[in-house]
Amino acid sequence: FPFPYTPYRIQEQFMEALYSALETGRVGIFESPTGTGKSLSLICGALSWLRDWEEKRRQEEARLLALGASGQDGLTPEQARPGSADTAGEPDWVTAFVQKKEERDMVDKLKEEQIRRKKREDRLEKIRHNVQLKYAAKRKRCEEDEAKRLLQLSKEALSQGPGEGVLDQLDHSEEELILAEYESDDEKKVVSGLEEDDDDLEEEHVTKIYYCSRTHSQLSQFVHEVQKSPFGKDTRLVSLGSRQNLCVNEEVRRLGALQLINDRCMEMQKNKHEKKSDEENEGKKRRVSRTVCPFYSYEQMQFLRDEVLVEVKDIEQLVSLGRETKACPYYGSRFAIPAAQLVVLPYQMLLHEPTRNAAGIKLKDQVVIIDEAHNLIDTITCIHSAEVSGSQLCCAHSQLSQYMERYRKRLKAKNLMYIKQILYLLERFVAMLGGNVIQNPGCQAVSQTGTVLKSINDFLFQSQIDNINLFKVQRYCEKSLISRKLFGFVERYGGPASVVKTNKENQKVAGLQNFLLTLQQGSDKEGDPPMEAEHDHLRTASPLMQIEGFLSALTNANQDGRVILNRQGTVGQSSLKFLLLNPAVHFAKVVEQCRAVIIAGGTMQPVADFREQLLCCAGVDPARIVEFTCGHVIPPENILPIILCSGPSNQQLEFTYQTRDLPQMMDETGRILCNLCNVIPGGVVCFFPSYEYEKQVYGHWEKTGLLSRLAAKKKIFQEPKKANQVEQVLVEYAKCIKRCSQTGGQMTGALLLSVVGGKMSEGINFSDDLGRCVIMVGMPYPNIKSPELQEKMTWLDKTMPRAAGQAPSRVLIENLCMKAVNQSIGRAIRHQKDFASILLLDHRYARPAIFNKLPQWIRERTQVKPAFGSAFADLRKVRTCILCAA
Repeated sequence: FPFPYTPYRIQEQFMEALYSALETGRVGIFESPTGTGKSLSLICGALSWLRDWEEKRRQEEARLLALGASGQDGLTPEQARPGSADTAGEPDWVTAFVQKKEERDMVDKLKEEQIRRKKREDRLEKIRHNVQLKYAAKRKRCEEDEAKRLLQLSKEALSQGPGEGVLDQLDHSEEELILAEYESDDEKKVVSGLEEDDDDLEEEHVTKIYYCSRTHSQLSQFVHEVQKSPFGKDTRLVSLGSRQNLCVNEEVRRLGALQLINDRCMEMQKNKHEKKSDEENEGKKRRVSRTVCPFYSYEQMQFLRDEVLVEVKDIEQLVSLGRETKACPYYGSRFAIPAAQLVVLPYQMLLHEPTRNAAGIKLKDQVVIIDEAHNLIDTITCIHSAEVSGSQLCCAHSQLSQYMERYRKRLKAKNLMYIKQILYLLERFVAMLGGNVIQNPGCQAVSQTGTVLKSINDFLFQSQIDNINLFKVQRYCEKSLISRKLFGFVERYGGPASVVKTNKENQKVAGLQNFLLTLQQGSDKEGDPPMEAEHDHLRTASPLMQIEGFLSALTNANQDGRVILNRQGTVGQSSLKFLLLNPAVHFAKVVEQCRAVIIAGGTMQPVADFREQLLCCAGVDPARIVEFTCGHVIPPENILPIILCSGPSNQQLEFTYQTRDLPQMMDETGRILCNLCNVIPGGVVCFFPSYEYEKQVYGHWEKTGLLSRLAAKKKIFQEPKKANQVEQVLVEYAKCIKRCSQTGGQMTGALLLSVVGGKMSEGINFSDDLGRCVIMVGMPYPNIKSPELQEKMTWLDKTMPRAAGQAPSRVLIENLCMKAVNQSIGRAIRHQKDFASILLLDHRYARPAIFNKLPQWIRERTQVKPAFGSAFADLRKVRTCILCAA
């Protein structure tokens, strides 16, 4: 395998296993700890396979084309002999003719593909080496800008003339003297140097790899790894993202909210398509000009597509190129998908079928690699679940009623029928929450509060909407774009800033304003954000769009989901939520269509969830599933994982819900930390099961004076609940550790109190001195009293077989706990020369069922310590090693 440096042995094993999985069309679960060069192994292994696959395809094509050129039809003498019949009863000459026609068709298709490929390669080669071509494109853009500027000046001059009324006074005989709208034929042509029919030649999707990860920054990091790899110069790579990340139209970007950006973009596109027909039909009547996006230029997006394919670019570079070329990166990047060899995208875009189709992603016979896939099941569940509040339902009902009243005479019968159906659905949904749509949801108290779960069918019957075809309503919403129309209507008439004349036609619209204002006033009384903020929320919420997602969710099969009625205080605060129980139904389409699927991550243990809940439920043959896990590149002595069963005063460590609140348990935890902070230099990260427990322990330590003892050795930091404060805390934490290591003295570093599942348990690196010891207090089991989790447990017990005598629900709880633990303790070792100790404070970690769910590279080196003394002695040795290394 080509590699930028001599690979570790585990990297070679990873690439060999990956190559084999892609070659044989498997579904692979691959685990490679952070710091072992997983991204580079994925790149070099997968692109090596793709290069070899393309070479085999070319050789096969050449062989078939040669056969076609020589006139051979591949028939055996027996088949060619007339008069004989095959087993199906058809004469052999018929079979031979059909076979020969199929071969001819295949040869013709291969010839077409060769022409396409040759044209594409020639075009990209021209762009790669012909600097003049780039200047030609730039010059053309400058000419267009100048032409637009002059055209605008002309329009302004006209508007300052005698006025539009004069035009109407013109004689009919004079009208023929007025110049028609002019569009030069040359303006339609592409940049000189490229053949005109190049862009008209539709390309088929070449075999490609779709690489998905969770966040924008992880994708950018992956693209930079590709750029540094031996494949960086020759790979056609395209990065996909949301409009929020890729839009270069400042006017649209300023809208901020993703939904608003999407709506405005779609509206501008529609304006562009309608502009020409409007101008043709307008006659004497002058219409109000509608805004079109200056970056949505077909020619410039084609140019951007080629630039993207010529050289590997991440999203930031793509946006810069879009600004420079005055082309939309969001759509330009999509034009590049068919010819790309590697498509990099967020995995929400790939896992949601409507988004996938809208982006032009075709999975048939392609390869999908899902990286950072440890929470893949949760991601699929979240993408396909939906929640709507009572205030959203009432707001949408009011908006839609006002819309229907205003345009009733202009709407066709079918439109009215569907609008009435949607209004009825909204009425029934609010009724299920115990309210009435015509009253302010913030003022309607709910008589029976609490949470109720229902099957989809029960919900449909009890809400009396089982007679409505939700599939047809959903299709109507998609095709008619009703939520966008309604949003535009509210934008125009719904805001307090809008001036609505009180004539007969729009007196009814004033009712919408009044309703929105009462919503805002009701919210203010309950201590919500002030009126301006609430108004912005209403403008950006686009409630009908959210409700469409809920209607779509209700079309799932009855057994695959549940509806949760959450009645709280008022109707406005109450909500309806659809919970997806079976994520496999949505993942099935991915594994069915793809040639191979690789699910990869730094910590994939325990993998049973992926195998059983996701793959087997999706109908994947167990023989097609392959698992690969590798060790770490660090030497064994660089990590010291310890399961501690009791503390310094011999108090057994068992942090159950019943015992963890006891003062003696919190005191014992404090003593352990005091002892560790005395001997471990640098940073110590301590994870608690929840924010509430961390706060409780911190308060207890304050009262007993233990906190001041801890603070004498380590400056104490707490993980903030707000995401925007995390960065500041981490910066201060790092600065403190650096300062202490340089100045010496009594203070030896810092202690960071964190929370499992919080902002610092995933995606944050506590490498080197930032994390010389990671402590896990207790076992972070999820809250089994949660209605959602209870329903999931019940569903698993009904649908899954028992594993090793354990109920599937029990296995789920343990797996959720250990996934969270593994993510948190994996924060410490981040590269080959890093070293740290890991302390698991609970004797239950030593139980075989739990112990075996630790990552293999940690499990192999873990020691179980019944008493604190021997554990403390080992930790002192580690401290000596650290000081020697320093």
